Amino acid sequence: MKHSAAKRKKNVIASFFESIGQIFKNIGVTFVEGDIKTKLSFLIFGLGPILRGQVLIGAALLLLEALFFCYMFGFGWQYLSKITTLGTVATQKVGRKTVYGDNSFLILLFGVLSIFAIIAILVIWYLNIQENRKEELLLKEGKRLPSNRTVFLSLFDKNFDKTLLALPVTGIFVFTVLPIVFMILVAFTNYDKNHQSPTNLFTWVGLENFKNLVSFGKTGIGGTFVQVLAWTLVWAFFATFIDYFLGLAVAMLINKKEIKFKKLWRTILVMTIAVPQFVSLLYVMKMFANDGLINGYLIKWGIIDSYIPFWTDPMLARITIIVVNIWIGIPYMMLIATGLLMNIPEDLYESARIDGASGWQMFRSITLPYMLFVTGPFLLTQFTGNLNNFNVIYLLTQGKPQSMSLAEKAGYSDLLVTWLYKMTVNDTNYKMAAVIGIMVFVVTAVITLVVYNMLPSVKDEEGFQ
Repeated sequence: MKHSAAKRKKNVIASFFESIGQIFKNIGVTFVEGDIKTKLSFLIFGLGPILRGQVLIGAALLLLEALFFCYMFGFGWQYLSKITTLGTVATQKVGRKTVYGDNSFLILLFGVLSIFAIIAILVIWYLNIQENRKEELLLKEGKRLPSNRTVFLSLFDKNFDKTLLALPVTGIFVFTVLPIVFMILVAFTNYDKNHQSPTNLFTWVGLENFKNLVSFGKTGIGGTFVQVLAWTLVWAFFATFIDYFLGLAVAMLINKKEIKFKKLWRTILVMTIAVPQFVSLLYVMKMFANDGLINGYLIKWGIIDSYIPFWTDPMLARITIIVVNIWIGIPYMMLIATGLLMNIPEDLYESARIDGASGWQMFRSITLPYMLFVTGPFLLTQFTGNLNNFNVIYLLTQGKPQSMSLAEKAGYSDLLVTWLYKMTVNDTNYKMAAVIGIMVFVVTAVITLVVYNMLPSVKDEEGFQ
């Protein structure tokens, strides 16, 4: 198996370099065998198609090249040229006049955008070469090139997928990929409250922030990171599987033939989903407070002498959060399980009863395998969602209780995502927040990839068909 995996990896690497080689080969062949129109198109995008009558395609390519040079020479280059230092001249007050200098934030942001623009123009340059090659081959075969009207109409016919995806793909790069790359790069800078542009510039610091993350000394936050990460994993495990199995149990109970008013019980549970989560969580937070309803009535009835520290004791706060999340998660899981349980063939249960199987044996051998097979991807999604479940933690405890033994104002109930939020919003410690953001991605990605390949529905796709 190891030999097979290594062979596949080797084949992937070989295919990658083969594809790169093929691209360079196509460029060389096009230039050598191309006419003067094609050769000029290597510098002036779309010139070949325009001279061959393909005005629409040529004009689009030429416009993209013009926009690139306008952006780079008029705007982008001044930021890209300073990206190695992130600026050297700070904004200063000279008398009553403010002399503006560099802005590290804008240099990094538009520097990254300029790099993306360069990559995009290289891709467009290669598409321009391919277009010239395609037109030349068609003409050599004695065929006519499509008219401009045909090309335009194809954007709403056979090429409609490209037309439809152009805007969303651009939006993904600008509003998703670019911020992610920006965040990753911030992790290699000293961007924090003491280095705020444009007054105080920030600069590159290499792996210093990552060393701080894994350092367990007085200046490092390694101990806090390990504690928060461990609680994040424990929380995600219990929040996922307790809700899953209890929701399944409630669905099976309601589905029993002996149970009456099934619709009523389901409606009551569904109503908890209809109430906005932030309202429910804030209400529950007040109920379990030191002076809340729970403590108040327990003291009034003489059950306890002093209040129970639901939110101020570290272990009790974590347990309370998990219990409250059960109340939130069970109804949703119950709805999903109800529909799936109805799809299990009744013949399987009848055969099991004839063979003398008990209720527990039927659950273990029929119900549970079927549910895990069908809901495996859903379980994985729930687990990764709970790793980043900001609402429940922050609305209930805001990550508290706090402790002087935890670095960067982390609390005992903080998840990585709520700790990241505190660093960003409360302390403007963007450099360490970016590092934590990267670690959240790494943890989530590793767990997702490992568990996904272990799911029965992935390993044995036709197992229940």
